[in-house]
Amino acid sequence: MRFAPHMDTALEEAQAAAARGEVPVGAVLVAPSGQVVARAGNRTRELSDPSAHAEMLVIRAACAAAASERLPGHVLYVTLEPCAMCAAAIAAARIARVVYGAADPKSGGVAHGARVFSHPQAHHVPEVIDGIGAAASEALLKGFFAARRDLSSD
Repeated sequence: MRFAPHMDTALEEAQAAAARGEVPVGAVLVAPSGQVVARAGNRTRELSDPSAHAEMLVIRAACAAAASERLPGHVLYVTLEPCAMCAAAIAAARIARVVYGAADPKSGGVAHGARVFSHPQAHHVPEVIDGIGAAASEALLKGFFAARRDLSSD
């Protein structure tokens, strides 16, 4: 599968986020050339920043590297369906394609919840491919939250 290597990298970032005590979400941003331009996992707790989602971090890093607020032709790989905030940033950055693993029925902003790309006000609508690496992403998230519930019951 052509998406697997980049999704595997996003999953590595999610695992690193979990090891830091962050919600295990990882993202990778790939340039039109196929080169990885940014990779990150969630850092909201570490940075005390509610916007430090993996997607936001890779978009910021790629925009800084490109010296542009737009990333046409880029592909974002993320282990969990982006939330509304991240979906809005994806649209604003004009990212061409979003490939995500696990669906997020509670907080998703692409196929669930706000469905940002479905609104007429969306500045840009990327191609969306879902379910890539979903089982591994879901297992990591479920394991992380199960462990947190076990810790809180002590």
